[in-house]
Amino acid sequence: MNLPNKLTMARMLLVPVFMVFVSLSQYGASGYQAWHYLVAGIVFAAASFTDFLDGYLARKWKMVTDFGKFADPLADKLLTTVAFLYMMRDGVCSPVVVSLILAREFAVSGLRMVAAGAKDGKVIAANMWGKVKTVLQMITIILYFFAAALAPADAVGLVQLVSSLLCWVVAAVTLISGVKYLWDNRHFINTAK
Repeated sequence: MNLPNKLTMARMLLVPVFMVFVSLSQYGASGYQAWHYLVAGIVFAAASFTDFLDGYLARKWKMVTDFGKFADPLADKLLTTVAFLYMMRDGVCSPVVVSLILAREFAVSGLRMVAAGAKDGKVIAANMWGKVKTVLQMITIILYFFAAALAPADAVGLVQLVSSLLCWVVAAVTLISGVKYLWDNRHFINTAK
């Protein structure tokens, strides 16, 4: 397994670490411990950086593999979906936003399985809209966890409002990226038996 693929696997392994820290406390609730969200934010930011680094290294060193094309978006989905579920728990991210994100991810994953099962067995890499979607999701999540950890106690409402608005922007970009992805690869749907 090459280094870019190891970084992708490391991102997957950081998901439960992130979950441990974010599960220890709940933003806005009594007994909230800001340092839990700070550590969770740092873990999430480190995991997000591996997304940039593994892609950069794979392209630079010409180590792009089918495993990487499959595992990289899967690692991103695991990381961001878990974070959005916790943001929904905190009342920051609407269930509608989370549902749109999940629907897009299931549709794209389903299409990837159809393409992989086609007679030529193609692995479809993420497109530019998918990359923009992922970066925007990661930035929104990082901003939320760091703001929740570092903002003064009387700024809870402002942190929640700004984060909620960012979640709706993420939902719009996620929807656009999903429609574009499905449209660009519709030939796999048309030829599926």
